[in-house]
Amino acid sequence: MVKPPTVRLVLSLAVSHDWYLCQIDVQNAFLHGLLHEDVFMTQPPGFIHPQLPHHVCKLQRSLYGLHQAPRAWFSRLTDQLQAIGFINSQANHSLYIYHQGSTLIYLLIYVDDIILAGDDMQSIKRVIQLLQNKFAVKDIGDLTFFLGIEAIRDASGLHLS
Repeated sequence: MVKPPTVRLVLSLAVSHDWYLCQIDVQNAFLHGLLHEDVFMTQPPGFIHPQLPHHVCKLQRSLYGLHQAPRAWFSRLTDQLQAIGFINSQANHSLYIYHQGSTLIYLLIYVDDIILAGDDMQSIKRVIQLLQNKFAVKDIGDLTFFLGIEAIRDASGLHLS
């Protein structure tokens, strides 16, 4: 989970440098996680095989409620971000940094909600497109609401409430 001081720091940097702030949401994030161990479950009600009612299902992907689901999702997202060129912050494992040439992008993760802050909108849109190629990602646009905090940007700065 991203730490609140990290969120405040990245938002402060974005406002002071007049960076773009975008938000995306990964739909059904935990279903994108791949399992690396064998996990079985009983057949769900309404889908019990009539000839094999006592058989179990072997899961190939994580499900909500599964103990491995958050870790499997985060691992898959991390792999994708690193393939794009992001590096993971040592101070906060939910902060990723992309720095190529003059382009700088910070990416904050809170489960399935992601904030991107950076100096180049085209690069941010490219990152969003690359993530949309792998996951069901909804581009929300400008940052408006994150971690229960409303964000309103105007000429005087960024107002959080």
